[in-house]
Amino acid sequence: MTTGRDLERVLEAVGDRVDPDRAERTALTETVGILIERTEDAIQDRDVDADVLHVGSTARGTWVSGDRDIDLFVRFDPDLEREALERYGLDIGREVLPDGHTEYAEHPYVKGEWDGFAVDLVPCYAVEDATAIQSAVDRTPFHNAYLEDRLDESTAAAVRRFKQFLTGIGVYGSDLRTQGYSGYITELLVLEYGGFVPTLEEIRTWSPPVRLDPEDHGTATFDDPLVVIDPTDPERNVAAVISEANVARLVHYARAFLDGPDEAFFEPAEPEPMDEAGVEEAVEDRGTTPIAVTFDPPGLVDDQLYPQLRRSLAGLERGLEKAGFEVLRSATWAKDRAVLFVDLAVAERPAIERHEGPPVYAQDHAKRFYDTYAADSKVAGPFIEADRYVVERQRAVTTAKEFTEERLFDVALGAQIEPALKEGYTVLSGSEIAALAPEFGPELAAYFDPRP
Repeated sequence: MTTGRDLERVLEAVGDRVDPDRAERTALTETVGILIERTEDAIQDRDVDADVLHVGSTARGTWVSGDRDIDLFVRFDPDLEREALERYGLDIGREVLPDGHTEYAEHPYVKGEWDGFAVDLVPCYAVEDATAIQSAVDRTPFHNAYLEDRLDESTAAAVRRFKQFLTGIGVYGSDLRTQGYSGYITELLVLEYGGFVPTLEEIRTWSPPVRLDPEDHGTATFDDPLVVIDPTDPERNVAAVISEANVARLVHYARAFLDGPDEAFFEPAEPEPMDEAGVEEAVEDRGTTPIAVTFDPPGLVDDQLYPQLRRSLAGLERGLEKAGFEVLRSATWAKDRAVLFVDLAVAERPAIERHEGPPVYAQDHAKRFYDTYAADSKVAGPFIEADRYVVERQRAVTTAKEFTEERLFDVALGAQIEPALKEGYTVLSGSEIAALAPEFGPELAAYFDPRP
């Protein structure tokens, strides 16, 4: 039987792991001070109107022990042209972080390392409020100010536990691969509900659509399972990226943890990778027919690649279903290769298919249908069932593998995935998918032994 003492023991143990100690905090403070001074000197060298701001979880005290990320934003005059902002931003970033490299989001920024800390130095515009942004990153200083005014050490500690919980159950991260919870929304939820356990108590009762509006803006509407109105921008849903499955997943694990507190909820459970023999055995045991389309992915960052992969996977599923093949489940993965993976309950169809025509009483249409097929010696019919003409005609393809090999470009594919597929692709079917195990062993293990 679970007791309050069990919960207290678990949270104390987790706190010991996620709360930065004095040495970590001191090292962070000293490093941030050095970097800000270097950035201010670099700004002065260029005689440009700008300032530097430390933002993110390390600025707000919500960082988890071992997280060594420092985010510095250089804010420029809103009248500065975008090209100049990018140029100054990169010049300053390279001077501050001489061993850094350029990364790309909405615009380029410099990423590097300083004294063991990973540092992002990002240019943005110093707009008056978050509704006047010229670049998506312009919101971040407003998020930072809003949270700094409201977080105290108690709520910051709750945020750290909540972040680790989300990490443990696999839904932390607002990137489009994960489609999970950002640090910002984690902080907003804890502030809204008032602590780690109260947050889970509220989440366990969620029934989408769920709407939270911290500043009672009360204007915009959104068609998402979870809506959290950005307190600094009433036209934005902070939770828009979170998938329906990840909303449900969090509800499931909130209930499971509160019913049986355990430290295991705070540690990611990485599945043991499947080897080729294990994949072959799983395919044989299930009796389904998996189909995998493998190809070299286009050179895109994950936030661009995964929406394209999901769009392509959905198009392939629709095409297979329309052709009469029943899709059981699907997935998509990308490393050195990309995979569109579709598992079929029905992967083979008869040589003929039923094709219904119009009602006999629809004179013009009915006559055209009848005359067309009556002249075709390869069909059975036309005959009448109820009030309609029906024929049985040759099916264009009889197996899902054949459809995928021959009709792939007839389905809706992502705009940048289609050219990559035209460069070449391979279709694996049934036990042939075991060839994926060396590269995608953990993904296959998670697929064949799914968890919430």
